[in-house]
Amino acid sequence: MSLARVLSLTSLAMIAFACNSLLCRVALKHTAIDPASFTALRLSAGAVTLWLIAALGRRGRAGRGHWASALALFVYAAGFSFAYVSLPASMGALLLFGAVQATMIARGLWLGERLGGLQLLGLALALAGLVGLLLPGVSAPPLLGAVLMLSAGFAWGIYSLRGKDTGDPIRVTAGNFLRTVPLALVLSLLMQGRASLDAAGCAAAVASGVLASGLGYAIWYTALPGLRATTAASVQLSVPVLAAFGGITFLGEHLTLRLGLASVAILGGIALVILEKRPAPLPQSFAPAAPLD
Repeated sequence: MSLARVLSLTSLAMIAFACNSLLCRVALKHTAIDPASFTALRLSAGAVTLWLIAALGRRGRAGRGHWASALALFVYAAGFSFAYVSLPASMGALLLFGAVQATMIARGLWLGERLGGLQLLGLALALAGLVGLLLPGVSAPPLLGAVLMLSAGFAWGIYSLRGKDTGDPIRVTAGNFLRTVPLALVLSLLMQGRASLDAAGCAAAVASGVLASGLGYAIWYTALPGLRATTAASVQLSVPVLAAFGGITFLGEHLTLRLGLASVAILGGIALVILEKRPAPLPQSFAPAAPLD
């Protein structure tokens, strides 16, 4: 694969992951759809999209996957949706990304990985940024929304760690998405008393599932073999930045001093950990949200 194609695909994937935050925030703030319905539609649309990609790409029957991974994926998607009821897109993307990377770094430390001096400095800087972001104050994020998004990030970190080296990533992801659909339907039934749908909200949820999730993951996994591990990890730093830019440009959000300083600390600290990483790179299957995605 040519360098130009790798760069183009990587850029498209990062934009898609950032759009997940924007689409979810738009739907839950500016339309009538409820978070449970958004989650169900997003996961269902993503499952159909990935199943078609796997089938048309002759990757075999899109059914491989694991219920434990599907549960982690569902917890991420549900927490993501409910968090964006109250969180701005930029704040949510930053919390999600920080939680995902913290989960992966913590797993490496648990397994005995050693951090160098700059890595320890980066980890301390990122943690300080996260604490500073969550401290009470006028510009602090809503506590419930922050906890939900951190939980979503933790779940996505677990999902990414489980997804490392499990075969064809598109086929496995399609299988996992398919397994989330009944879980999402159960959530919708439990929340049916608060269910609310409208055309704009449904369109945003489907777009999130088809474009920002299904196609986004397929593009990312296509580009990934052409990227070095550190490059794959470092480009993901762009997702919260793109989400913040999109939130300011399209949603009228404001970049507060607290969010700006926390972003520099968290993203800069994680960059130090990633770029100084030596023998055993962190798993690179993450696509936040964040979050990617």
